[in-house]
Amino acid sequence: MTIQIRNIAILAHADAGKTTITENFLYLGGITKKLGSVDSGTSQTDFLNVEKERGISVRSAHTYFTWNQSQINLIDTPGHIDFSADVERILRIIDGAVLVISAVEGIQAHTETLWNALQVNHIPCLIFINKCDRVGADCESLIKDIKKELCNDVIIMQEVSKEGSNNVQITPLFDKSNYDESIIEVIANYDEIVLEHYLNADFISFEMLNQSIENLVVANKIVPILFGSAKNSLGMEFLLDSIVNYLPSPDGNCDLPLSALVYSIEFDKTMGKIANVKVFNGSISNREVVKNTTRQTVSKVMQLRKSLSGKFEVVGSVNAGDIAGICGLTDAQVGDVLGEITDEIRKHISLNHPLLTVQVKAEKESDYPALAAALLELSAEDPALEFEWLKEDRELNVKIMGWIQIEVLERIFQDRFGINASFQNPTVIYKETPTKIGEGFVRYWMPKPCWAIMKFLIEPAETGSGIEYKSNVGVNSIQQKYQNEVLRTIPLALQQGIKGWEVTDLKITLIEGEDHVMHTRPGDFAIATPMGIMNGLQNTGTTLLEPINSFRISAPEELLGIITGDITQMRGSFDSPHLENGKFILTGLIPVATSLDFPVKLSSRSGGKAKISTRFHSYKACSDEQGIIRSFKGISPLDTAKYILKARKAIQ
Repeated sequence: MTIQIRNIAILAHADAGKTTITENFLYLGGITKKLGSVDSGTSQTDFLNVEKERGISVRSAHTYFTWNQSQINLIDTPGHIDFSADVERILRIIDGAVLVISAVEGIQAHTETLWNALQVNHIPCLIFINKCDRVGADCESLIKDIKKELCNDVIIMQEVSKEGSNNVQITPLFDKSNYDESIIEVIANYDEIVLEHYLNADFISFEMLNQSIENLVVANKIVPILFGSAKNSLGMEFLLDSIVNYLPSPDGNCDLPLSALVYSIEFDKTMGKIANVKVFNGSISNREVVKNTTRQTVSKVMQLRKSLSGKFEVVGSVNAGDIAGICGLTDAQVGDVLGEITDEIRKHISLNHPLLTVQVKAEKESDYPALAAALLELSAEDPALEFEWLKEDRELNVKIMGWIQIEVLERIFQDRFGINASFQNPTVIYKETPTKIGEGFVRYWMPKPCWAIMKFLIEPAETGSGIEYKSNVGVNSIQQKYQNEVLRTIPLALQQGIKGWEVTDLKITLIEGEDHVMHTRPGDFAIATPMGIMNGLQNTGTTLLEPINSFRISAPEELLGIITGDITQMRGSFDSPHLENGKFILTGLIPVATSLDFPVKLSSRSGGKAKISTRFHSYKACSDEQGIIRSFKGISPLDTAKYILKARKAIQ
């Protein structure tokens, strides 16, 4: 019998019970002999010390097991929004998901973000309502919230009784011996054949309904809702059956040329870098030479491995639809493509952007090189960190999502690298854009040998448009190979503007220039470009751009005046509130800089009754007083003499 594959992720807001569900799956799949516990720090997929101590997952964990003749590649993802970049990478390679919601806490901020990501990317899912045994569980009310806030097209697969106690009971509404009429009615709304049988009062078999549910789930037309208590191992078998029955298997074809995506990077003390890949088409064998299309390099596969309950199993090959870790791809980075690039690989998923930057300091001066090396390794695992080491200033900076991430990084530095490091207060990441039209000029012709003369036209562009560059200069004035240097250097030249931030939303046109047949050397135009661009930005002036989040707040009606007052005070804006059943829903926009502590403040004001979810919306102009102007990091191209010496490696 050919074994089927399911590539599944468990998603949820923090503390909804994802890892405990994974522990049950591993036990039922025969991988472990005893159930691990998050509370006691013995779970198989939370293997970092910080995860065991805090009781949260801070990075995705992979494992696999067999259930009903199907191989389930299972990924337990972090639930805290600070680690959503990890979840983004996982969403690119899964074929289905289980969205876990606590029966007590209900739909939380990150729950909505995850749900929206699943829908936008057409990933079929099941909803599992966990913690039905907990005091305060209200499944009926939660189902109403799910229909109202997430999806009305749901099918209730089980019935819950005695909720809120250890005597909670879960009764199937759909199995071979009995299927509730309410389920038939839901299916009939989408399946014409079932509808015809239903209207004619014909017999409808379990097999017909079961197949119809599978088709509708895969087509993202309905979402089954299941119930249980992972802590008490209640409802786990039914959930596993539903994963196998209703979530799709991958579409890969082993006979097609190789097409695989590197979706995460890990490091092993013995084997070094491990590139975790999903093979969309073709196959990869041990000792095979594979092409990294993104890097235009080839490497030999030294070892193929499958994660297995915190350990690994060496395998001989990995086929289309499957995932595995590859040792030997030393130049691989997250997002690289092995073999052919397909439409499925091209898709991009975004949950949130890092909007904060923070400086990291080693307690011992002698640890700075080791700290830089550690950050280099961590940024390979999580490219969203965007590690930057400014050697001249002895300054290390990383981009982060929030405070929890800072605490976790501090602990990882200690446990994994033996480095004591501390973080400064994070700063919101601003950007710059030209204020008006202007020109930038550079004449780089001293000290010889060198020759690169250029004039740029710099214009403001629409918000969110990014960078647009073109050249109006012919190859008789500047040879094409030198113009290519300008094109490559433009993004680097815009990493810092005159106010110390990345420059965006502008049009740059090369309007004049010349090289010299005798004096121009390779690299001259790369050195000159930042000087010309910075000169232009000095002439145009720049306007600060600050990050703006969209928000959605749900709270008791009596708090409306207080909350809208808070938003106005934070320079936010909001739409007309929607009032219903003593509650209101408020949506709008709010600057990140003024609202960093607002979720905590909101929870305190409402006694935990208010919920807020935020998502990056855009960058918008703000005054210098509302933002932050910082000094140029390193040597500015405006300091021409010193910049040229540095670029020519005459000074360190």
